[in-house]
Amino acid sequence: MRLLTVIKNTIDRLLQVACVALFATLVVVVTWQVFTRQVLSSSSEWTTVLSQYLFIWLALLGSALVFGERGHIAIDVVVRRLPLAVQRIVAILIQLLVIAFTAAILVWGGWRVSMLAWDQNLSGLNTAIGPWYLVMPISGVLIIFYSVYHALDVGKDAEEPFTPEEDVPDAV
Repeated sequence: MRLLTVIKNTIDRLLQVACVALFATLVVVVTWQVFTRQVLSSSSEWTTVLSQYLFIWLALLGSALVFGERGHIAIDVVVRRLPLAVQRIVAILIQLLVIAFTAAILVWGGWRVSMLAWDQNLSGLNTAIGPWYLVMPISGVLIIFYSVYHALDVGKDAEEPFTPEEDVPDAV
């Protein structure tokens, strides 16, 4: 097993555990929020803010995980009709575009936003907001890793240029 595959599988597993933990925490926080509002008639102030940021972390880390599994939606009807060699080139170009976009928006932009807000207090929680924004560059780096991994595999003919159609669920 090559080193990149071992690293990818380890990151996959860590992201799976992180997403399950974030989701479980989100369920507990929202349950507490509903309980305090409906039963105690005194809503907890911190639960709304914490649940929002937990959801953002879950969405971005979950997106990175799904990206690593090549599970995101793709409109590839036209590309699939092209010769396999052209499909590979298109798939690699798409990965390069994803890398560029992710590096600019999530990594660089997310880092800048996080640093700008590092010392700002988050209302509702007794914490700074900057560390909460770190999920943007973290998920960006993960998506870039997955893009490089898939581009290399497509280039080496180790995986299909696009997700095989039998792996795509039928429309309801």
